[in-house]
Amino acid sequence: MAVIQNEIPILEFDSDTTAVIMPDHEKHDLTLPRKAVFAFLGDYIDRCAEAHRARQVSRFVSATKIYPIYVVEYRGEEICLVQAPVGAAPAAQLLDWLIGYGVREIISSGSCGALEDFPENTFLIPCKALRDEGASYHYAPPSRFMEVNPHALKAIEKTLSEHGLRYQEVITWSTDGFYRETREKVLYRKSEGCSVVEMECSALAACAAFRGAVWGEILFTADTLANVEQYDERSWGEDSFAYALELSLDAVLHL
Repeated sequence: MAVIQNEIPILEFDSDTTAVIMPDHEKHDLTLPRKAVFAFLGDYIDRCAEAHRARQVSRFVSATKIYPIYVVEYRGEEICLVQAPVGAAPAAQLLDWLIGYGVREIISSGSCGALEDFPENTFLIPCKALRDEGASYHYAPPSRFMEVNPHALKAIEKTLSEHGLRYQEVITWSTDGFYRETREKVLYRKSEGCSVVEMECSALAACAAFRGAVWGEILFTADTLANVEQYDERSWGEDSFAYALELSLDAVLHL
């Protein structure tokens, strides 16, 4: 039996790569490009698809929303372009589905909360993520942190340098509990080296590694929890959405 058993279910792991429901169980006649941008950037994905005259080649149907699957030609190369759903579980599900239909090299981008005194709209590169969400434990044995693929880190670093951007590698806290970021827990995570917080990084890194794909992420700061006595949502990093998408498209070309 491949299952590593534990009294606590979330700490149980099965290394078997097959499952009763596989990501490609629908058997669509679909082969996606190797490269993909899978971004938490809302309607900017649709705007980009329209601007680049993308083809909608498929769609991912969830219980709450239908996600168009676009293919765009960017600098002479075909790239799969998809909006990522917020939250570790739905994001990992859709990423697994994309990998099941041919995607192998992925760059994500999205906002994060600052735990340190980062100005809003600061671009950062997560090098590892603290696994305070549930989805990653279905793709990797229990551990405190999930490392981000070093090849993806190099591609992102090269891209940000080409754009003349100063960047910093950070440890991120990936959590399911948006409304459970308590004062004490924020301070605890900071003591472990986490300087930003978001909801999906550890799950996506685990999912991609489990399926043999390369994945990395570009984060930009939005709200701030640096002062636990006075939360500030600022402007949710909205000024960075369009640029983050451009950086992601450029970075995926370096994979």
